[in-house]
This record gives sequence, structure tokens and C-alpha cells, in this order.
Amino acid sequence: MTQELKATDHEQRQKFTDWLLAKNEFDNDFSRKIIFSDEAHLNINGYVSRQNCSIWGSENPREFQEKPMHPQRVTVWCFLWAEGVTGPYFFENEDGKAITVTGEPYRTMINNFLWPALINIDMKTLWFQQDRASCHAAKETVNMLR
Repeated sequence: MTQELKATDHEQRQKFTDWLLAKNEFDNDFSRKIIFSDEAHLNINGYVSRQNCSIWGSENPREFQEKPMHPQRVTVWCFLWAEGVTGPYFFENEDGKAITVTGEPYRTMINNFLWPALINIDMKTLWFQQDRASCHAAKETVNMLR
């Protein structure tokens, strides 16, 4: 059963931690076999997305910031694991403009970038972690990863 965790889901986080520790007791190298991956939209005009970054302060600066309705951005993906970081992979159209990551471009990235990066690795020993974004959870994507 897969569930999206929220900040208040301490019990789910504890279950995951217990599961991970149990796996690591059985296989000392287990945590080295997990690939963590995700993509992010990065605005190239200096604007910081509140979804990707929180800035905390002791006082409200009472500023307002003008920003363009459709800022220029890049959509980038990478993965990290015990062997290092692989990427970045940029989701772009034929003109080099950032695209929204849907199931089809995500599966193309897996076939053209992820699999070749892991060509010499026994993939039966790896765990591929991703969130529940719609491109990750699409039936075609899940079937392909299986």
C-alpha cells in the first residue's frame, strides 16, 4: 500500500524507518541499493518557488514581490544513491523549452537516460524511490518499471 506522507504522519514515517532498519539488519548494504529521484521546476529569473524552498524569519518583512505570470524555467530531474548523483536530465521540447512532465516524457527519460545510466548494475538488487506525482504513478509507468 502506497500513501503520500504529510508532515503530521509520524506513525507512517516511523513504520518506514522500522522497515528500513529491518531491511538493513538483514542486508548491511540495503541502504546503498536505494535510488532516490525527483524532478523540479527551476525559474531562471531568480524567483524562488515556495513549493521547493521555505525561508523562515523572526519577522514578516512586509514586502511584496512582482513576478511574471509565466516565468522562464527549466525542468530538471536527477537521482542520487550511494554511488553518487546522476543527472541532470532536462525535460525539454524540440526547441529546447521546458515542458511539463507527463507520463510519456517521463517514460522517455527512463528509457533514454535512467536505464543507460544503470547498464552495468544488477537492477534486481535496486529499489527505485519516487513520489506519487501523476507521471510516476501512471499505469504505463508503473508497468514499465516492474
